[in-house]
Amino acid sequence: MKFPTNFPISAIATTAVFVLSLAAATATTTDVIFSCDEDEGEYADTDLETDSAGNIYGTTVLGGDFGSGTVFKLSPTPTGWVHTVLYSFTSGADGGEPYKGVTVDREGSLYGSAVTGGSGSCEGGCGVVYKLTNSGGTWTQTVIHAFTGGDDGSGPGARVTLDPSGNVYGMAPTGGAYGSGTIYKIHQEHNGAWNLEVVHAFTGGADGATGSAGRMVLRHRRLYGAATAGGTYGSGVVFELRPTGRGGWNFRTIYSFRGQPDGVFPYGALLFDRVGNIYGTTYYGGANGIGSVYQLSPRATGEWNESVLYSFQEGSDGNSPISNLVADVVGNLYGTTSEGGLGSGTIFKLSPIGGGQWMETVVHAFQGPPDGGFAYNGMVVDGFGNFYGATVHGGDNDDGSVYKFTP
Repeated sequence: MKFPTNFPISAIATTAVFVLSLAAATATTTDVIFSCDEDEGEYADTDLETDSAGNIYGTTVLGGDFGSGTVFKLSPTPTGWVHTVLYSFTSGADGGEPYKGVTVDREGSLYGSAVTGGSGSCEGGCGVVYKLTNSGGTWTQTVIHAFTGGDDGSGPGARVTLDPSGNVYGMAPTGGAYGSGTIYKIHQEHNGAWNLEVVHAFTGGADGATGSAGRMVLRHRRLYGAATAGGTYGSGVVFELRPTGRGGWNFRTIYSFRGQPDGVFPYGALLFDRVGNIYGTTYYGGANGIGSVYQLSPRATGEWNESVLYSFQEGSDGNSPISNLVADVVGNLYGTTSEGGLGSGTIFKLSPIGGGQWMETVVHAFQGPPDGGFAYNGMVVDGFGNFYGATVHGGDNDDGSVYKFTP
């Protein structure tokens, strides 16, 4: 195994079956807009975030001033993109190896997590959640929680979610009361101190284990996410957290993956459409055991129906997706695969063709340097309709890249 946003889309059919259909790439373009290197950060296993000015934010797991990863910003100019390292991690008390990018709040501050550093009983540190604040062009990092490896969890590698009150939510894949990871909430008190509350400790049973790396979705005051393992059949789950009104949360598994030919190991973030359907990818499973795209549709009784929209195939098709999905304005879904294609992964498109069926098209096969290589993350769509993503290898130096995709 090779691994270390919620964009509103048009209402589309709630009944779907997979079709084994593959077409060649057509009139799309994929351009590398930044090539990573060791000095400025490498191995861009990051979701990307954009702001209203068109700036792009992300993280690199390695590289930077101390070799322990960076937070970066790409700013558009008439002559190209300007790359700025906002922070270089030291793997000390500030953390190290930041995976999956940052989340921007309404004031422009950035929040993220790092899997090592900090404190605790873990070798190399149990990881941190951090905040980066901009004052006059100078960015200051604050650790808002250092994990202990105990009941709070350890190794937080998931992207964090913010609610309108500024609370921070995320998942840690290990530690916790049962050793299977946690879902946490970090709240800032009136005196400025930050306190962590464990919202749910995964048991490894029907509730799942080792939460996914994708950012949880906050929708109608409820949190939705995936856990890569556990569940009734041991193949992962999708869950819902509902506030009780007394400061607590009710955890509910809304779907347990059943294993091949269903999905297995849901690693990426979830996507909701306008009528409340959920879409996602699985690393394993599907008809061929090398990954799938699935849909969950809510029922009036409170249950959810699952359909496999597409099962990835051998050959020139992509396989093993660990990414989120995004959509265009007419309801086509786009995602990435970590492998397959020409050997370095792909960008794929799923188009509804009527009757609950979907057609899959490989719209870009990554080729490695100077193109991107191995997309461990999906894409983000900015306010102007541009698609952006990152790869952990490829680019001019084979240290990773950020690319722009034009459908």
